[in-house]
Amino acid sequence: MFDHWLRMLKDRLFEPIAPALGRWVHPNAISLLALLAGLAAALLASQGRAAPALAAWLVNRLLDGLDGSVARAAGAQSDFGGYLDLLLDFVVYAAVPVGVVLGYPSEAAWRAGLFLLASFFVNAASWMYLAAILERRNLGAAATGERTTVTMPPGIVAGAETVVFYSLFLLVPAWAPALFWLMGSLVWLNVVLRLAWAWRRI
Repeated sequence: MFDHWLRMLKDRLFEPIAPALGRWVHPNAISLLALLAGLAAALLASQGRAAPALAAWLVNRLLDGLDGSVARAAGAQSDFGGYLDLLLDFVVYAAVPVGVVLGYPSEAAWRAGLFLLASFFVNAASWMYLAAILERRNLGAAATGERTTVTMPPGIVAGAETVVFYSLFLLVPAWAPALFWLMGSLVWLNVVLRLAWAWRRI
């Protein structure tokens, strides 16, 4: 919901360091480092180590924002880089809730976690295929001025909201079942609203 403004803020914050980093580090390497930090967050969460897990998650988010800024500053943007970045994000998005449930297992947590991951599965299909249609009709990222590889139709829960929810999962794992249900419900609402938007426009 707030991703557009946060991307602009992120680009301003990274603007002083991105060109220098781009001379030494390929943006895809930063994406892979982000993956390692995200998987570390999941592993630490599975061990019940809330504070280190949260720190690793925040490092993941920092690196995930940095790779695109470095790519633009170094003139190293590529469709493959955008694809890799998104794919690795989804690996982390799947791993962290699993780690939280393994660290604080209960029937309630497993049920809520399955509901959340199912919502991600359907939501991904809803926006990725819609993005492909919009790109094919020349209504995608280039037409809207987005700084992403393909258009990302907005939703109630997007990148910024995911950072907040996941931080809470890791910081207060006792609340995870309720937070899983809440986030999953909002993601399902994303799907419904996106379907209604697509029905009216395509």
